[in-house]
Amino acid sequence: MIIRYIGLLLFLVFFASCKTKKQISIEKETLVDKVYPFLDTENSRWFFFSSASRPFGMVNLSPDTQIEGDWGTGYRYNTDTIKGFSHIHCWQLSGISVMPVVTSNSNKESIFTDFYSKFSHETENATPGYHSLVLDRYQITAELTSTKRVGFHNYTFPNSEEKDILFNLNTVLGPCENVEGVLEQTNDNELTGSLVMAPTHRRPKPFKVYFKISINTPITVIQKDTTTANYLISLGGSDRTVLMKIGISYTSIENAANNMEAELPHWDFDKVVDDSKTEWDGMLSRIQVEGGTDTDQKRFYTDLWHALQGRRTISDVNGAYPDNTGKTFRIGQLPLDSVGKPKFNHYNSDSFWGAQWTINTLWGLAYPEIMEEFVHSLMQYYKDGGMIPRGPSGGDYTFVMTGASATPFIVSAIQKGIIKENLEFIYMALKKNHMLGGIMGKAGYEHTTDIGGGLKYYLEKGYVPYPLPDGDFGLHQDGASQTMEYAYQDWTLAQLAKKLNHEEDYNYFMARSKNYQHVFDNSIGWMRPKNIDGTWLENFDHYQYENGFIESNAAQSTWFVPHDMDGLALLMGGKDKAMEKLNTQFETAKALKFTSGTSHDAELHPEYSRIPINFGNQPSIQTSFIFNQLGRPDLTQYWTRSVIKETFSGLAPSTGYNGDEDQGLMGSLNVLLKMGLFQMNGGTEDNPAYQIGSPIFNKVTIQLHPKYYSGETFVIKAPDNSAEQIYINKLELNNKPLRHLNISHDAITNGGELYLEMSSKPNQ
Repeated sequence: MIIRYIGLLLFLVFFASCKTKKQISIEKETLVDKVYPFLDTENSRWFFFSSASRPFGMVNLSPDTQIEGDWGTGYRYNTDTIKGFSHIHCWQLSGISVMPVVTSNSNKESIFTDFYSKFSHETENATPGYHSLVLDRYQITAELTSTKRVGFHNYTFPNSEEKDILFNLNTVLGPCENVEGVLEQTNDNELTGSLVMAPTHRRPKPFKVYFKISINTPITVIQKDTTTANYLISLGGSDRTVLMKIGISYTSIENAANNMEAELPHWDFDKVVDDSKTEWDGMLSRIQVEGGTDTDQKRFYTDLWHALQGRRTISDVNGAYPDNTGKTFRIGQLPLDSVGKPKFNHYNSDSFWGAQWTINTLWGLAYPEIMEEFVHSLMQYYKDGGMIPRGPSGGDYTFVMTGASATPFIVSAIQKGIIKENLEFIYMALKKNHMLGGIMGKAGYEHTTDIGGGLKYYLEKGYVPYPLPDGDFGLHQDGASQTMEYAYQDWTLAQLAKKLNHEEDYNYFMARSKNYQHVFDNSIGWMRPKNIDGTWLENFDHYQYENGFIESNAAQSTWFVPHDMDGLALLMGGKDKAMEKLNTQFETAKALKFTSGTSHDAELHPEYSRIPINFGNQPSIQTSFIFNQLGRPDLTQYWTRSVIKETFSGLAPSTGYNGDEDQGLMGSLNVLLKMGLFQMNGGTEDNPAYQIGSPIFNKVTIQLHPKYYSGETFVIKAPDNSAEQIYINKLELNNKPLRHLNISHDAITNGGELYLEMSSKPNQ
């Protein structure tokens, strides 16, 4: 018996020792394993899907099933054909598409235009930092992973077949054409190249990417096609497995090679997969949840994963970066620390429009180092080009959306103590953006003028007229929305002026912050566009989409006064009447699941566009927390839970964000709603307040960053929480009764515990 026991024990030890590192890591579930990358991929956008990428990586490597156009491209779950693996899926950027193929004499010439392959989800696996699938046409297993600036490919070819890789450097990917793509062999195992991303309507200047390629097997032939100008390389060696590294840079081939040498000097594919998983797990574990269903937890970490990607690094490991803000392109250099490392990374980013209710709060709380980097990056654009951008791409301004949307983001970082130096310089830069000649004067994608923003009228009359009498100079020339947006952003700048003792400026911007009142029509109880002569827009329909309101209607946007809800309520006849009005809107919106449809385009649908509350786009995503401001926190708790249940629950390729995720904004919103924390003002007041909602988990633990905050963790406990127990009956902060549903930034970041006693009955 003892001998049999020892034999069994030895067998088990031997069996365990034979397992690969990848097998062991799969057995132990981590938070990365809870992420569902295919969420909403039936409604994908070029930069939406991510798999074999690092947080904010320059390389964002993944398969493409649709390649032409900004919307509906990249990885679409319902398209069964792979058209390449490209390395850049970014705001207005795309490039370096490759495809492993098997060639013969019969297809050697046609392969340049006939190379797509079917694939099946049954043989596919995607997780943060890794993607694998089988190309059915060639029976090639393709595995992808990456470091921040290097894509790493692992191809397993079938036996006795020629191994080839197609480089589609001259093509159309996502938002732009790839042109002038060239590839040059430098030795038996290496190539270098570059291509130009042609200008787009949003990014008006060409942008070049450089790359170095290393392959672990000899290159026997390189062939350039005369028609497509693309390249096919044939590989030697007897091993069926081919490893390929592609390092990229936006400054030079030398820096692409340097990026590769610094980040990926070895050939251990499994190690990079494990390292990526470890990095992602470290980021996701900043917020740990307990309770809820398994699906609730998986959706939460998928939302959190989305909040940490989309916006992409464009600087090299040595701090070189592309500056396209001037008349001619230049290579800039980020400041270095005492050991020669860049003090921050430089970023390509979609708009900060709506960030006040999303990444402002989430990043500032759990990822302050990211918020700090983005502030420094935004200020670098100011130093180079004279404006703080609201969404830069290709090292230049895009003027995406409207207003000075970076102001609340930067002010929030300052008020939370994340940014402490050069505050006067930052203030003057922000102030410039709010004055004539600054970015507030530019409409969407208004590259050469600053008329479409209507800022001169806002300063003269207190509102932006609709229609603008000067004509069309860009997108989103919707005067009522512009007026309200500017007023909020002016209020946030006033708070910084107050902090820095600029009393005259404080009074000036506070006065401007009241301008929203000029577009409120008391006779109908809605915000309403005004003509240049001060008359209201005739035949006004407050449910009509984009009738003076940006990506919204008047019913949704009337509530865009986060800085002065008391003032808005007064215009509506008091808090009770305001509450009743908003509650009716939610009751109506419930039938359509609080969104304008399953995609951004659905907002144009004759029924969905008329929804009074829309959680599929940014203008009204704060509305459920307005009830807190109106003295009815029970309605905040009820409607927020309803929105989560109807709109932001479940895991499926067919739904997820019901509109436009916008590089982490909607993912961040989901995280905050489910944690039960929100910031109506975007965290821009002194010692910013967090409003308390109804968390869906029994316990939420936030790890606080020791560089920025004195506390170790902040814990939210709601042990009696359930689908029925959604109301807060009483609450305690560090074992002391809390008599209001606000908690300060300092109270959270000093560490401690918020205890919520939940109930099935509302407590007003």
